Amino acid sequence: MRHLLNPLDFSTTELDKLFDLANDMERNPAKYAEICKGKKLATCFYEPSTRTRLSFEAAMLNLGGSVLGFSDAGSSSASKGESVSDTIRVISSYADICAMRHPKEGAPMVAASKSGIPVINAGDGGHQHPTQTLTDLLTIRSLKGRLGNFTIGLCGDLKFGRTVHSLIHALTRYENITFIFISPEELRVPDYITEMLQEKNIAYKEVIRLEDVLPTLDLLYMTRVQRERFFNEEDYIRLKDFYILTKEKMELAPKDMLVLHPLPRVNEISVEVDDDERAVYFKQAKYGVYVRMALIVTLLELELPLN
Repeated sequence: MRHLLNPLDFSTTELDKLFDLANDMERNPAKYAEICKGKKLATCFYEPSTRTRLSFEAAMLNLGGSVLGFSDAGSSSASKGESVSDTIRVISSYADICAMRHPKEGAPMVAASKSGIPVINAGDGGHQHPTQTLTDLLTIRSLKGRLGNFTIGLCGDLKFGRTVHSLIHALTRYENITFIFISPEELRVPDYITEMLQEKNIAYKEVIRLEDVLPTLDLLYMTRVQRERFFNEEDYIRLKDFYILTKEKMELAPKDMLVLHPLPRVNEISVEVDDDERAVYFKQAKYGVYVRMALIVTLLELELPLN
């Protein structure tokens, strides 16, 4: 039995197969419409979510399976003090696979150690968000035609952003990638990440002004400043609008640069940018369904249709 707890749990070769499957599911949805018939997905979300939870549910329904679960800790026995270990033991009797989001780092790993079914980490605190990373990689590969040989700017909350941390780790396995970290001093990428890049001799630089680097980017990954990760409301208010991507700023960017965002968006991308063909964050959300479909089928070790 296999779990997905970290974006590095799959080799790059395995990821290629997963992404090929996801692309085939996009092209031929009817082919996979019954593959999970009789299977159940449990969505155990101890923290609010729209895209991740609903995309998991949509993925399982697209595959002919069914879904059960809870959307916040208050509606589960966690509110009575039940541990993650006990919860997953019980859910293992009800479902065939589980997607878990939890505010505590490492909680899905604890669950996996006690689980009788595959566990997918759907985000744990400010730590990892592997299925978002798979979504990001599939989006880049599908729209750019490659994973590697590009310069990517990551902008916004690079300190608390689990999507950013996961994506950086995943991209280090591909060739000739340059990272540009765009953030205020207070939200810089953690030292352990820059130290890892130095050890691997991977090029990166840290800047404050987005405008200075936009002309050099192949990809721009925008993130929101996350209110829920701040201890101090004053700091959040001071930093929340530090970066706003506008139509005018997009004029500085290359014609083939793609703008990604894990969503939800607050103010960091102006709605006028949505009409720019380089803005692909809503396509990205759609790719999230296909990659989760492929992941569910892969972890359940289901036999793929021949045609």
